[in-house]
Amino acid sequence: MVSARHLALAALLALAACAPRGVVTMLPGAAELAPARSVYVATTRQAQADGAETYGIGRSKQAFFARYDVTVPENREPGRIAWPRDRPDPTRHFLTDDARNFDAAAEFRADLSRALAERPAGQRDAVIFVHGFNSTFAEGLYRTAQIGADLALPGVLVHYAWPSRANPLAYAYDRESALFARDGLERLLKETARAGTRRMVIVAHSMGAELAMETLRQIAIGGDRAVLDRIGGVVLISPDLDLDLFRIQADRIGTLPQPFVIFTSRRDRALALSARLTGERQRLGNLSDPEPLADYDVTLLDVSAFSRGLGHFAPATSPDLIRILGRIAEVDSALALERAGRTGLLPGAVLTVQNATQVILSPVAAIGGAPP
Repeated sequence: MVSARHLALAALLALAACAPRGVVTMLPGAAELAPARSVYVATTRQAQADGAETYGIGRSKQAFFARYDVTVPENREPGRIAWPRDRPDPTRHFLTDDARNFDAAAEFRADLSRALAERPAGQRDAVIFVHGFNSTFAEGLYRTAQIGADLALPGVLVHYAWPSRANPLAYAYDRESALFARDGLERLLKETARAGTRRMVIVAHSMGAELAMETLRQIAIGGDRAVLDRIGGVVLISPDLDLDLFRIQADRIGTLPQPFVIFTSRRDRALALSARLTGERQRLGNLSDPEPLADYDVTLLDVSAFSRGLGHFAPATSPDLIRILGRIAEVDSALALERAGRTGLLPGAVLTVQNATQVILSPVAAIGGAPP
């Protein structure tokens, strides 16, 4: 009989045999052929010895700050990041038109403050993306730009790059790196708040969700309500997080930022493997029932119907789901309607258990049509 351990090892080896990883590709002038979006970056990865544009897999106690102007091809399928393999082409590939490394946090803060001030008063938000397990610096950076473009996110894009080893066999290293990176994320949140953002929205994927929750718990323990009160929403995508751990984190944080959205999928094969490796039946990201979170003011969006392949990042990679989410102008209003039982904006079944609400999303021909 094949043991669960052997199955887990086989799955990990299958993941290891993936295509070559993407890297940051500089092409000055690329913004003349494709729209560019600035992504502000804080990282606790060690700087690469062969250049200042990218950061590696080592851990750094010092936080580095930068800004990358990333071009996003217009004629592409939503959710897809195309990496150049030979000649970079701004009409086909994600590229970096310009990059600036800041010598001090004060320079980063001043540049971010300028970018916020240039936006309309109602769009001076910062969307902070925290990548997940097995991620290179470039993948997290370009994913931030891709999500911002595909969902037409208002405000300024910010990315926190923690030191993942970018190896599917380095699960334990990445979990420890996520804990190592808590102080860096706390500093980024404080610097972003000081830059004058109206509110911060944290979007964390996979193992990055544990990092985000641990950091919010740490800030709450430190009593810094000024930063916590500036957080105007949290989105956890496929969170690789133990249920008991999430509950104890949420208890210590206290009142959770709103909206607090958790994307889940019963078809998430990566989280099924993670659960097996950790000896648990399930993780937060493949929760099928809102009852375990009934005491918390959270909204679970079940995207199982859109999960393909590993099913571990559907909100950012499924074209159909991106089209649905991209049509929601105000997430807060949409979720309020769902809690009232009006399912026109988020098509699917709605279940509420005490404070927790679950919406099982279903593919539809068009937003606003009759739910199935």
